[in-house]
Order: sequence, then C-alpha cells, then structure tokens
Amino acid sequence: MKILFVGDVVGSVGIKAIETYLPEIKQRVKPQLTIVNGENAAGGKGTKEPDYQKITRAGADVVTGGNHTWDKREILDFIDDPKKNILRPYNFPGDHVPGRGYLEIKVNTKKVYVINMMGTALMAPIDNPFLEADKLIKTLDEDAIKFVDFHAETTSEKIAFANYMVGRVSAVCGTHTHVQTNDAQVINKQTAYLTDVGMTGSYDGILGDKKEPIINRFLTQRPNKFDVDEDGRMQIGFAVIDINDTTNNARSIKNYVITPNNQSFLN
Repeated sequence: MKILFVGDVVGSVGIKAIETYLPEIKQRVKPQLTIVNGENAAGGKGTKEPDYQKITRAGADVVTGGNHTWDKREILDFIDDPKKNILRPYNFPGDHVPGRGYLEIKVNTKKVYVINMMGTALMAPIDNPFLEADKLIKTLDEDAIKFVDFHAETTSEKIAFANYMVGRVSAVCGTHTHVQTNDAQVINKQTAYLTDVGMTGSYDGILGDKKEPIINRFLTQRPNKFDVDEDGRMQIGFAVIDINDTTNNARSIKNYVITPNNQSFLN
C-alpha cells in the first residue's frame, strides 16, 4: 500500500497549493490513501469547514490536526461529524474531548488506522504521547496498518517516539516545524520515519508567515503580530510511504518538496 502524506497546510496559499498540486501528485504516485495535515489552513491557525472541504475535494482522505486545532471555534461545528475524516491529537487530556484522535479506514479490504499524536517538548501541556500511544495500540487490530502523524517541536522527541513505536506502527511522520528534514528512513526494516514532512504554503514567507514582522521581532526583541503570507508563491511538502500489506512493515519512505525553484518531481 502507498500512503501519501502532505505537510502542514498554511493559509490560502497552502489551500491553493493543495488544489494545484495534489491531484497531479496523486496521478503520479497513485496512493491508496492520502493524508493531509490541515491545522494551519484557516489563516495560519486552525481549520474551518470550508478549508476541510477544499482539502478533501482536492484529494485528501483524512485531515489531521495539531496544537492549533482549537484556534478556530468553528471546528466544533463539524469535528464530531462521523462523515468527516478530520482528526485532532489523540492525547489531549480529559474524557470528553470533542472529535477523534484516530480513525479506522478500510482501503480495499485492508484496515488502516490513522493516528494523530502531539509532542510535549517545547509545546503546550498535553498527556504523554508515548504512554497514550501504548494504551491506544493495545486496543487496535494487530493485523492493521498504523500510520502516525506526530505533531511535535523537537527532533529528539520525534525520533525517540518513532524508535519506541518500532514494529508496532508502520510509519511515524512528523509535522509542526514547517521545514522538511532529510532523514527519511525505515527503522529496523519495520517503521518508516521522517522527522518533518515540511510545509504547504508560501515559499516567499518565513514558515508560511510574512517576513517583516518576524524579522522585526528578532531586531527589537519585542512581540509582534505575525500574519500569514497570503500573496507568496506556492510550495508543497510531502512524503510517500510504501507498506507491505501482509507484514504491515514499511518498504520505503521518500520525501519531496515542490517549490517555484524545484519542479523536478513534476518533470
């Protein structure tokens, strides 16, 4: 099975990049499952229903979240809709958290679990993702493929989590930092790993935001309001994971980025 995973969609430029590039990427890759992190889609923070609709109409089967999941209150209007394949991090504390932290989906006859987890290092307080993943996986079908979007800040926590999950999940792909890393690997010939799949948004900004307020903050050491760059040129970061349907072990993982200066994937 091939899984296509697309990194954090940031603002209207990110939505446009999804609408522009995702159909062609899918035509070339021919994935059986497409997952997109959409937690920055609504003006850089959160996801509104129109954003979800645009991302899924472009070809996403599942939309995952992160630390900005609750930033737009409108998400409460649709996150509990069983017909919408949208996730929030599983390890938010409490017994009555809206939405779902994982999703069971059938791809032909194969069962796949898409799991959304969030890290704790340099992030807002949240339940321990290692322990919560332990408890969750024990309740899931052992014969199913398990894909984890691990939304976290530090490389150390991400790669530690992946190594902790080796042999228990098919893939751990990181999101949140908006910068694609070059460490795609299959750990112990079992679990695919990438520290960060990168960003889908403005190539001309800084992590998807306008440059000037961020530069000014470094110059003055004073708080500045950051604004999403809604006028920049498009980029999209993604990874393709090939998984053995029989063993549930990953065969390979490859990371790609399409930018105005790097169109090699499309050639």
